[in-house]
This record gives sequence, C-alpha cells and structure tokens, in this order.
Amino acid sequence: MIRRIPIIIAIAITAVLILFNTTYTVNFHEIAVLTRFGKPAGIERDAGLHLKAPLFIDQVTRIDTRLQFIESPLETVLTKDGQQVLVQAYLLWRVDAEGDAPLQFFVSYGTAEAAGKELETQLQGAVRAVGKYQFGELIGTGSKIADAESAILADLRSTKLAGIEPVSVGISQIVLPPKTTVAVQRRMAAVQETLANLEESKGHSEAEAIKSQAASAADTIRNFADQWAAQIEAKGNVEATRYYQIMKEDAELAIFLSWLDALKGSLAGSTTFVTDLNRAPFHLLDLSAPSDDGSIPQPAKPYAAPATGGDR
Repeated sequence: MIRRIPIIIAIAITAVLILFNTTYTVNFHEIAVLTRFGKPAGIERDAGLHLKAPLFIDQVTRIDTRLQFIESPLETVLTKDGQQVLVQAYLLWRVDAEGDAPLQFFVSYGTAEAAGKELETQLQGAVRAVGKYQFGELIGTGSKIADAESAILADLRSTKLAGIEPVSVGISQIVLPPKTTVAVQRRMAAVQETLANLEESKGHSEAEAIKSQAASAADTIRNFADQWAAQIEAKGNVEATRYYQIMKEDAELAIFLSWLDALKGSLAGSTTFVTDLNRAPFHLLDLSAPSDDGSIPQPAKPYAAPATGGDR
C-alpha cells in the first residue's frame, strides 16, 4: 500500500497537467481565437470551459470585446476661415464579434494594445475634418461640434479597419496655439481699453452735465432767495416807516415803550444787575422818579453825549 502512494500522486499530477494543457476557459466578455501550429484554426464565442490539443499543438488567444478608449494627441488644424487651432479627440471602439472579424483582428493586430496604437494614428488624421468648419462654428452656443465629431467618426469607419468597430468620437478640447492666444489676448486688451476710455469719457461728460445742472439750479435758488429777501426787506421797510410815523406823532410815548422793551429784555432770565436807578431804563423801577407833563417817569440823570477829543 505504501508503494502505491507515489504512483497515485504521479498519476494525479499527470492528470492535472493533461487537464491544464487540454482545456481553456472563455469569459462572457471575451472571444477566443484558436491557433494550431501557429495558424488560425477557429473562433470560440461561448463562455465556459473548452477542450484543445495539448502542449504546443493548439494555442488560445483571448480578445476582450468590451469598449476600449483611446485619445489622440493635440493636432494642429487650419479652420475654413484660416484660423489655426489645436484639436484633441477621443474614440470609443471595440472588436467586431460578428463572422470572422475576430480572426481578422487577431491576424492584423494580435492584441488590443497594438490595435489601439494603430487607431490613435488613424484618429489623429481624421481630426483634420474639423478644418471644414469656421472657427466661430466650433465655439459658443449653437456650435457644430457634434457635426465635426460625426465627420471624424465617418472618416474612421470609411477606413474599414480589420475587425474593429468604431463606436463614438468626441472632441476633448479645441484651443488656440500659444502665439495666437497671446495675440488674441492683446487684441482683447486693446478692445477693453478702448471701451474703458469710451466709458470714462462718457462718465466725464455726464459728470460735467450734472455739475452744470447743479450750478444752474443753485443760481436759480440763490436768485429766488435774493428776490424773496429783497421783497421781505422792502415790506419791512414799509412797515418800519409806518410805525416810525406813528411813533413820531407821540415821541415821548415811543421812548417810554422802548424803555419798557429794554427793561423787559434786561430782566429776562435769572440775571443779577447792579445798576443806577437814576438812569434809563432802570429808572422805571424807582417809584420816586420824576414824571413829565404826560405822567411818564423821567431819569434823574440822563445820558450825556460822548466827549470828543478836544474836550479832554
């Protein structure tokens, strides 16, 4: 029994090696291309476990049928209106699973990486279809970018690449070359400066107009105020003349009333006076002050006229 164990192990290892070399699996997203002695022998599309000849007789190459992505380098393109732009596009593609297309793909490229490099070159050339449009048609709202992408995709499909199905194309970016960008920026700066100067000039003009209107309005108000003041002054003069004529008819009464006004103004508020009751108008506080014929109290010491320089 002990002698049989190595034999059983050897048989098991041999069976595993034979099984490993005579079977292969295919995933649901793959197609297998079978070659016999280096020459294509068939295509296997069904997912699962399959048999093949052992060792070097049959070889299996699996091809991924899912979408693949590539992107072109920036390509210089001259637009229809002579504007130089840099364009970059991307391509979604996959291996054509119909008929013998997988076999053609395998014979032409071998792997998806090799096919991707070939497609990148083709995409770089197809990007030149953007040159059919003017620069203004490629930017802003209502641009024809979608039409340009369709034109690039149609160009790729017309090439009829072996076993490859281009699915969709998109333009990643459209930029101006550095020299053109600098020139455009300078032109935009000049335009902005011109607009700024126009707005500044317009602002100065409007400011001067506002100042002129304000000065005119101020002059109008000032003239109106002067006229109104003159009317008030004239009215005051008329009233003053009338009162003067009335007071002139009884001068003593007018003087007495003025004394009363002066006394009333002097005693208004909390004021302390040290004064001579013999002088006007404070003589009115002296009940013993003499009166004239009109019974109006008179100061005992009337104010004398100021002395002139020769009286000193």
